[in-house]
Amino acid sequence: MATRPIAVLEPTSAVACCAPVAGSGLSDAEAEATAHLFKALADPARVRILNVLATQRDAVCGCDLEAPLDLSQPTVSFHLKKLHEAGLLDREKRGVWVYYSLNVEAARRLSGVLRFGRGTR
Repeated sequence: MATRPIAVLEPTSAVACCAPVAGSGLSDAEAEATAHLFKALADPARVRILNVLATQRDAVCGCDLEAPLDLSQPTVSFHLKKLHEAGLLDREKRGVWVYYSLNVEAARRLSGVLRFGRGTR
C-alpha cells in the first residue's frame, strides 16, 4: 500500500496567503487559506488568547494563560498549538517553558483580510 506524504503547515502559511475578502478575483487557494485562518479563530478561547497576547508588551508563558482563561493546561496548549499552526503566534522555548506572542506580520495581514472598502464602517 502506497503512503501519501502528510502536508505540514508552516507557521504563518495561512496568514501569508490570505487576500482581502473584498478584493477582486479571490482565488480558490486564497479562499481556502482564509477559511483555514477563520477556522483557527472560530473558538472563543482562541480569540481570548489573541486578546491577552495582543495586549501584552512581552511574550507570555503558556502556563500563565491557564488562570485568566479558566482553562486547564492541556486545553490551553491545544488552543495555542492551533493558533501557532495558523501562523498567528510566535513561540519561543526557554528551558522547559514555552513563551507565546502575537506574530506582528500575521496581525498586520489579518487586519487587511477584513477590509471591505468604501461604504463600510
